[in-house]
Amino acid sequence: MQITRCTTVAELNELASEYIINDLNSRPKSLFCTATGNSPTGIYRLLADKKDLIDPNGLSLLKLDEWYNLPMDHPASCEYYLQQYMIRPLGVADENYTGFDAMAKDPAEECKRINDFIAARGPIDICVLGIGLNGHIGFNEPADFLQPHAHLAVLSETSLNHNMIKSSGVEMKYGLTLGVADILQSKKIILPVFGKNKKEIMDRLFEGKISSQLPASVLWLHPDVTVFYCENDN
Repeated sequence: MQITRCTTVAELNELASEYIINDLNSRPKSLFCTATGNSPTGIYRLLADKKDLIDPNGLSLLKLDEWYNLPMDHPASCEYYLQQYMIRPLGVADENYTGFDAMAKDPAEECKRINDFIAARGPIDICVLGIGLNGHIGFNEPADFLQPHAHLAVLSETSLNHNMIKSSGVEMKYGLTLGVADILQSKKIILPVFGKNKKEIMDRLFEGKISSQLPASVLWLHPDVTVFYCENDN
């Protein structure tokens, strides 16, 4: 795990966006797995600003996770977020984007569809993650054991209190997410983190102790993880 400490969020966003662009341009086609939320937003905005440096025809996007049973056009959905910050700004074609359908009637079949996609198209080339206040990555929540592949996850209280859905007016219980094996099979992983509210969980992560009660700790098992970390909020 390479830890790049930044003094400002602007510096974090700049370094992370440069890292991503360099990686995407190092191969003719890339499968890019994208998290949503506050942490990567500034990075995605810079990618949109620098879109002339990225070939959208060689880029395929994979959505990391999604709130189950939240309409895809809801402003709090991961789908809405990615359309706003990544897919439309970068000009990613529909056939080059794959993600969980939040309204799938059969979540097990939906997870199989994503698992089949990764088996055929993977592994992921570069994966952007976020870390929850409880240490989750995707919707892989703290538990006695972790799921390897795409699955329907029971959301923790921490996730249910996320700003994205707290005021959505939709009752939530589950999330669709890639599993830890899917994430760890990525060729490269970046974890952008900033803010004083994340200091406690990052201190735990930096201890280097691997536990299913701190899902992000599995990243210590990966050979190419870069953490871009700023303790400040701006």
